[in-house]
Amino acid sequence: MTEQLRLTPRGWVMILILALVWAGSFTANRGALETVGVYTTVAIRVTGGAFVLWVWVALRRQSIPREWKYIPIFFLHGLLNNALPFSLIVWGQQYIDSGLASILNATTALFTVILASLFFADERLSLNRLIGVIIGFLGVVIVIGVEDITALGSGPTALGEWAILAATLSYAVSAILSRKTLKGLSPEVASAGMLSGAGVIMGILALTTEDISNMTFNTQAIISVAYLAILSSAFAYILFFKVLNTAGAGNLSLVTLLVTPFAIILGALFFGEALEWNAYLGFIVLAFGLAVLDGRLPIGKTRL
Repeated sequence: MTEQLRLTPRGWVMILILALVWAGSFTANRGALETVGVYTTVAIRVTGGAFVLWVWVALRRQSIPREWKYIPIFFLHGLLNNALPFSLIVWGQQYIDSGLASILNATTALFTVILASLFFADERLSLNRLIGVIIGFLGVVIVIGVEDITALGSGPTALGEWAILAATLSYAVSAILSRKTLKGLSPEVASAGMLSGAGVIMGILALTTEDISNMTFNTQAIISVAYLAILSSAFAYILFFKVLNTAGAGNLSLVTLLVTPFAIILGALFFGEALEWNAYLGFIVLAFGLAVLDGRLPIGKTRL
């Protein structure tokens, strides 16, 4: 019988660190937004992250692909996994708290499971997963509120919430495509390539739509964008794949559940954020749905 991957104390530490680092990205987004534009914030994040990752790849002497076919692939994933979702999240955080953004960001797993079931025969929905998805989206409805959902995004708060959900759908599409397009590449090289593609996209967008001379790069802004580039992007990618290799994908899913509590705490500490009761209730329901979805709370195994 194949030995199952278990969470060691070291694995738990890495998962907690990764969750904290990614939670901090929502806080850093808000810190940067006070004086720096949306697209400029994202451009600095992805270009800085790409630079650090390429240095890491060079130091580890990893093989870099020389086939031209990877250039459009890096741009495609740079758009779907970095440029578009990062921009939507940062834009959305102009109107909603970082803790709320982190709750909605957890729906990435729901969209990924749905899309995977449509495109891959070996990832069809089991009864367990279907129930988990339904419960998860019920949590989303509670978080956003029936009024904002029926209004289809009227008002800045609702638009911010919908922007975060659109970002999670983009993440899910990229995850589905990566299974086919990124085979044969080391995770670090693939991540560096994606961030490089995103850097080109966001650099052009920032330079053509925002006036950097009117932005103030004070201490808070500099720390925020440096955090986003070095820790939330480069370091997080490296740690993510290290956890994946040592703890397995199932245990790694715990990060999704742990990011939100950390983000809520950080938002309260740094910006005095206080979410409404429905956000906390919705997160509890969403977390329960994610636990059912990944099999931690098995309900059924029947394939649909």
